Amino acid sequence: MRMSDEEYFRSCVAKERHLAHLLGHHEIEEFSDDAGTLWENTTALPKWTRDWNACGSLIATYNIAIGFGKDPLHHNEDGVMAGAVMVPFSDHPTKERAIMYAIVKAVIHQLEHAKPCR
Repeated sequence: MRMSDEEYFRSCVAKERHLAHLLGHHEIEEFSDDAGTLWENTTALPKWTRDWNACGSLIATYNIAIGFGKDPLHHNEDGVMAGAVMVPFSDHPTKERAIMYAIVKAVIHQLEHAKPCR
């Protein structure tokens, strides 16, 4: 069952906030008159799950491979594979939004599982 539009929007903003923290942004605010835009001081952070211009650079920066196929964990639903992450299309309003969400999730996974340099 897919979540409401408001819940989906909030989940996108939460993923963006999580990625921003992993990238070293720690003074993040969201102003009530600008819902969905995360700010650090006076700089708006990218809307990685909602804007191709922001999301596209993540693909190149983190070498995220994109593929399409069936997700065995979700009853063989069609989905997108981004790096080590599989996201079913049915959880998102459009295929494009699923792809952007998967890319952000893949970058988060990569950053959280990075091996420290010795």
